Amino acid sequence: MNSISSVYMPKAIFYGYDSFKQLGVESRKLGTRALIISDKVMEDLGYVDHCKMMLNEEGILCSTYLGIDSEPTDLFVDEALEICKQNKCNIIIAIGGGSCIDTGKAVAVLATNGGEISDFMGNKKMADKKAIPLIAIPTTAGTGSEATDVTVITNTRNDVKMMIKQAMFLPEVAIVDPTLTLSSPTHITSATGVDALTHAIEAYISRRSHPFTDTLALSAIKLIYENIEEVYKNGNNIGAREKMSLGALKAGIAFSNASVCLVHGMSRPIGAIFHVPHGVSNAMLLPAILEYSKSACINRLAAIGRFIKPELSNYTDEEIANYVVQEIKKLCLNLNIPNMKEWGIKKHELDKVVGKMAKDALASGSPSNNPRIPSEEEIIELYQLCFDYDMSEGINESIK
Repeated sequence: MNSISSVYMPKAIFYGYDSFKQLGVESRKLGTRALIISDKVMEDLGYVDHCKMMLNEEGILCSTYLGIDSEPTDLFVDEALEICKQNKCNIIIAIGGGSCIDTGKAVAVLATNGGEISDFMGNKKMADKKAIPLIAIPTTAGTGSEATDVTVITNTRNDVKMMIKQAMFLPEVAIVDPTLTLSSPTHITSATGVDALTHAIEAYISRRSHPFTDTLALSAIKLIYENIEEVYKNGNNIGAREKMSLGALKAGIAFSNASVCLVHGMSRPIGAIFHVPHGVSNAMLLPAILEYSKSACINRLAAIGRFIKPELSNYTDEEIANYVVQEIKKLCLNLNIPNMKEWGIKKHELDKVVGKMAKDALASGSPSNNPRIPSEEEIIELYQLCFDYDMSEGINESIK
């Protein structure tokens, strides 16, 4: 008999064109005093004012925190939490990229459970009191944070990205409107798109995957694979944007329930120490780590290949697995994903901290979900390999 599996997602998910308009009505069901957590870019685009207008129409008082200007940190969480307490907010609206939504999750939990966000790292402290209701509204097709019970916050005291996964961090409502992603610039479109693709692939090859997450992950991979280059080249293609948003949403639900693997484990230290955006650091690592993991998940990679390209069915599992890895490399090349050296990281700087990075990666727990579980020494070697990794190598050998 199969072991029992579980699936958790927001109580309500609204997606599709103009689903943003549901904000006021859904907020009225949850609270009367809202804290909008976002950033200056969202304010400049008018999204914050639009939120206020819809909330005010429903008689909901609004406060704002717009201090997020990088990957989320404990400092942002503390600042937003203080505003939440001062204004006695009982609902949180997080609109923007994953940084805004992850900050919103942390504030929602701390407002009712107390303590600092670092207390929850490694489940040392469990959130046992219901969080303030959170409505998550992504403006990128990438992190999937609107549908996960995970928040990733950088601890500024020790430069560690804390990956915290507990049920109370799950948003109450997700609103996924592809029209909001039209404002996403090219470099963010590519980085967040590969981030979503990484979520889907890792959810599928994870040791914790199960049939329900497999269905979501495969569907997400296909949606993202078939549309990411189009939205990168033609950002106004709303049809492709919609498919990317749906793919990122499905990938988020999949990885939240099946977990991520080695790419994410190694990606977080790059972001924490070198301040590389999460989507970019994932993309820097994905091809090389798939090559490293391939021997332990040939059948899974082959299943991905057959799903996205049914005409490959007559090839062997190994041939199709190789094809999938080469296609990912080609995709990253076409999206102008840099390696660490091209990003501007200096080799001597990497060498000084690579030991800490490997330890932090292992401590996150994600590498233990990988089909091939690495040692600390192997992770160090992978960081060194990825420093100046050549995405173009071998892509012409891919089967047609």
